[in-house]
Parts: sequence; structure tokens; C-alpha cells
Amino acid sequence: MNSVAIPARPSSKELVLAALRQRGYAVLPAAGLTGLAQVEPAQLRGLEADWENLPADDYLKDGGHYRKRRHSCFVVDGETSTQAPHRAHWQPVTYNALHGGMHRWFEPIEAGTVEAPVWSRLLSSLGGLCSALKGAQPWFVEAHQFRIDTSDGIGRPTPEGAHRDGVDFVAVILVGRHGIKGGETRVFEADGPNGQRFTLSEPWSLLFLDDEKVIHESTPIQPLDAQAGGHRDTLVLTFRAHAFQGED
Repeated sequence: MNSVAIPARPSSKELVLAALRQRGYAVLPAAGLTGLAQVEPAQLRGLEADWENLPADDYLKDGGHYRKRRHSCFVVDGETSTQAPHRAHWQPVTYNALHGGMHRWFEPIEAGTVEAPVWSRLLSSLGGLCSALKGAQPWFVEAHQFRIDTSDGIGRPTPEGAHRDGVDFVAVILVGRHGIKGGETRVFEADGPNGQRFTLSEPWSLLFLDDEKVIHESTPIQPLDAQAGGHRDTLVLTFRAHAFQGED
């Protein structure tokens, strides 16, 4: 597995699409995400307070207490983003052997976030990447706000291990890292031997994945100071054509 450096400068949309077509993933610094979404960095930073108020994830089958989250669903059609009625998060065991087959109900993302113009810009701009790759169409988006902390001594961003999500595309956005080590991202070819590893460290940097071409995981986190603890905040957006998982 090769270690790669995250680009310091933003790439054009054309280069991002070329990377997705060639290798199934693209990594953008924060400036790349703000350029793609045509928003100001301060607008994204204005969302960060939400991660201080995430309820506990009570579905962890490994008995851990290290994950907090919220979850809401949207339909993105061109420049329009519409919140869907609140629904359970569901995945088949084919894609999530640990938590698949369960209807997991999480508290929705707070209204102030959903109503912020930067939120709809973020969803519609990433939906635009999806449409550029697979044709213009509505995209069924599940949005997950995660905080992984070290309250158990170790936190697992992907307790299910290396996986696909059963969607078309996945956006993993780092919101912040505080007082931790670890949390390395690993991306592997779904049908080949090659893999890459890197660590998202800049707030609002983006990993965008073609879920058909690659599998991914993030390694556990540990605190730099056991007394102070630490956490890793992410926003994960999944884009699926035709329907939400469990509807078709």
C-alpha cells in the first residue's frame, strides 16, 4: 500500500473528474471544496458548532461508546436540495456485516444547519460531480454527522472495517481533529491489488469516492493525552441514484 500526499492546492473540477474516472477517488484540500461549492471558508466553519451537540450512537455492536451522530436524508436535483421525511438508516449485510440489516434511527440534523445556504450549496455541488460522471438525475443523499472520541481509550471511525456503502458515491469531509493520533484513511481497489493511505488533517478537506470502484476504511484513533482525550469530526454524504437504500 502506498502513502500519498494530499494536494496543497485546489484542483479544477475537470481534474477531479479525471481522477474519479481513472482511480475511483479524489482528495481535495479545503480550498478545493470551497471552490467547488463556491462558498466562503467562514460559511463552512459556521457549521462546526453542530458537532458539539451530537447524540450518542446506541447501535454499536462492539459495545463501544465512542461514536456520536446525527442523520438526515435529502434529494438533490440540479441546484435544488430538498430534505426528505426522516427515515431510518439501513444497509444490507452485504455492505455492512457488523451493522447491516438493522433499521437504525438517529436524531436528525439540526434545522439551522439544513436551512443554511452553505448546506444546500455543498450538497448540490457534490451532486453535480455525481451527475457529471453518471448523467444528470436526482440523487438520494444520506447525510451523517459523526464524532468519534477516545472515551473508551480508542475510537473506531469504521468499526465494520474496509467496506463499500452500497451507493454510487461517498463524500468524506473532515470537519476537525482534536488531540488525537491515528485516523489514517485507506482506499483500496474493489477489484485489484492496489491501495493508497493518507491522513485527512485539514478541516474541510474532502475525500470523494466512487463506491463501485473502491473500498475504504479509517484506522482507529487514540488520544495524544489520555487525561484530556480527543475526537475526530466528519461529515459523510452518500449519493445514490433512483432511491434510498431499502426503498428499491
